[in-house]
Amino acid sequence: MRKSDKRRSSSLLLGSVRVPLKGLAAAVALAVVATTGPATADGPDHGPVAEPAQQTQPGYGDSEGHEPGLDPTPERAPTSEVSWLSFPGGVFAVDSLGHTVRYRACDGDTGRVADPNMRVAAGVASGAVVVGGVAYRYRVPLVGRSEGTLEVIPRHRPPVELTGVVVTSPQPPTDPVAGARLFPLSGQLARVVADASLNPAGATVRDLSGRYGDQQIAVNGSLRPKAASVIKLWILVELLRRVDCGQVSLDDGVLVTPEDIVGGTGQLQFETFPQVVTLHRLAQYLIKYSDNVAANVLITYLGGFAPVNALIDSMNQRSTILARRMLDSAAAQRGEENYTSPDDVVSLLGAVWDGEILTPASRDLMIGFMREQTLNTKIPAALPPGVPVAHKTGDLPDASHDVGYYLIPGTETAVAFLTAGPMATGDETVRRMARTVYDFLVTPADGAVEE
Repeated sequence: MRKSDKRRSSSLLLGSVRVPLKGLAAAVALAVVATTGPATADGPDHGPVAEPAQQTQPGYGDSEGHEPGLDPTPERAPTSEVSWLSFPGGVFAVDSLGHTVRYRACDGDTGRVADPNMRVAAGVASGAVVVGGVAYRYRVPLVGRSEGTLEVIPRHRPPVELTGVVVTSPQPPTDPVAGARLFPLSGQLARVVADASLNPAGATVRDLSGRYGDQQIAVNGSLRPKAASVIKLWILVELLRRVDCGQVSLDDGVLVTPEDIVGGTGQLQFETFPQVVTLHRLAQYLIKYSDNVAANVLITYLGGFAPVNALIDSMNQRSTILARRMLDSAAAQRGEENYTSPDDVVSLLGAVWDGEILTPASRDLMIGFMREQTLNTKIPAALPPGVPVAHKTGDLPDASHDVGYYLIPGTETAVAFLTAGPMATGDETVRRMARTVYDFLVTPADGAVEE
């Protein structure tokens, strides 16, 4: 899906465009910090008590973020405080402001490591750390779509030099002129969001086809509502990453017991247990039916919250965290909640599409599962029949989301529509945002006029 020239393009001039939403800032802030009681994921609570939430470094998975605003057009390629290097089998994350790095690959995970001697100059972070007797010497540009290098130097073994594409959020466009044609969509989405008086809402949209130069736009992209079942995408990616590493096979079976059964969305709850269920079926049901049993079983299989949060941290997705299981009202009452943002969702979807976090085979499998989604009352319901989409919903009494891919040939696009507030009105807001994007995409480019 990704053209090789797009991976290595150095024509980097513009970042995402954000639209300020006057009058919504207070509501958005309340949506981020307010709780409405023991909300559950798509149904009544029958689930086990979750382990304590994964502790994260300050700034990773916390609620801090910048209010969306209108970025001025830069005269040169923008740099980011955080970048990660994608190479076969792993990632190397850099936080140039906090002077931390993280290596996470098939052969291990260093965790977040401080590098007080990190050098940041001319938009490039460089340095070296030693963890467990292995040295990691890096040179990572802070500009997306650049090429970075990492040298892994084990004791008593030859060093390994890795090169790969640098990923930022957002990725700069490959064609700023074509990207400018996507800007009017920001204003159209901003009007939809402003009209949603009961539902603080955010939308992030990234062109994947090149028609709009791979441009990304956002309206309230840092909104941080409860993630609901959208968090299941990260669970799936961590599982498929291990498949790519050869650590597990989707043909492997997992024993599911009666104690694993919870209600809400899904099909497994209606089967007879104990029984052995393959990882493939758990992964498929996780997305196709938004299966809560599959989600909880996979969390346990993967080792709890920590590995999924390590995946999130390695991609520098600061607004997202997995802190409780599905249907765990007790955890929700303790304040242990799953969160995400439109920007983080599109960061994940873009990395999956571009082959930066999964192999092409695993990417295609994931998108295939998303195309089978059976909960189709939001994005698909807003579009004309037959429009190809691959998506994942999220529902709570105080959240309504739909995220995924528009797969219109020649206009493939990643989208994330997230809302807080009452679910019923949130559903309608999501549908309005979804239709607004579709109508823009099917309008001839020379006919798209900013109102």
